[in-house]
Amino acid sequence: MGEPRLCGKRHWACLLTCYTQHCQLAGVITGSKEKGAQWAKDYGFPEKNIYHYDTMPQLADNPDIDIVYVVTPNALHAPHTIAAAKAGKHVICEKPMAMNAAECDTMIAACKAANVRLSIGYRLHFEPNTQELKRLARDKDFGVFMKMSGGNGFRMQRKVWRADYKLSGGGPLMDMGIYSVQAACMAAGDATCVAVTAKEHPKTRPEIFADVEEGLDYTLEFSNGAKAELMTTYAAGIGRFRADGDKGWIALEPAHSYRGIKAVTSKGPLEVRQIESQQALQMDDFARCVREQRESIVGGAMGRRDMLIVDAIYEAAKTGKRTRVKA
Repeated sequence: MGEPRLCGKRHWACLLTCYTQHCQLAGVITGSKEKGAQWAKDYGFPEKNIYHYDTMPQLADNPDIDIVYVVTPNALHAPHTIAAAKAGKHVICEKPMAMNAAECDTMIAACKAANVRLSIGYRLHFEPNTQELKRLARDKDFGVFMKMSGGNGFRMQRKVWRADYKLSGGGPLMDMGIYSVQAACMAAGDATCVAVTAKEHPKTRPEIFADVEEGLDYTLEFSNGAKAELMTTYAAGIGRFRADGDKGWIALEPAHSYRGIKAVTSKGPLEVRQIESQQALQMDDFARCVREQRESIVGGAMGRRDMLIVDAIYEAAKTGKRTRVKA
């Protein structure tokens, strides 16, 4: 196999064109024939590699494409991942992995049955400051991180699909909140999230957030006794994360952005290499996984773990009770 070839959309197409070294754009799946034709012209792939969502099974007959990157709304992640797997294509699925953990199980099973690899679009695992957070949790330079805090969000100006429950499955927790869940699990190292509590914020703009939360406060409890106090919102811009151990701390702010992440520790600011694109590194890593026949470090099991936590958070917010995270 040469450079693995992906089927993607415009944002990812730009990344593939400009920054990736181990994969290339070879086609697109779109509901608009006109957009597909323009993308083919702009990015140099043949029009025969333009597919509609209804024609995804025909991918099986196209050796030009090795990987499908699913970047549709959350409600379509499971059906599109399963369709790509059944067509014999490896899959990157954008976060959150699915609408709930049950859908994750169907996606993992479909990929296993088709003998294809599955990765989740967790770009921050390839970002140097975040990688240092993971290393500190592993090597315990600052001891075990027992206290964590953070928040992530932005102000949504108008109702879009992310505020439509049928398409999104929830509000900011299913979008910005996933980053905080991820950061807490990284900082917790080998510890498992076992229980959560949560409380929904009062809605200040119910005309936008009719059937999803506008914001949430939530606490993750880990098997070693560590706790993470987190929040997510569509009412204000925020992006921070901090982890404290008995020998030191690390704080990231901005914590989860596409560029410009900065980290400070109890020993001073981190000096890390600058990268052009987190997502390009993420895609390149999966391309190598396909070529080398190894599992992704951000595979389906991780996506399922996070959705089990998200499911528990929503249950806790609904009931007002501490909720165990299912296995």
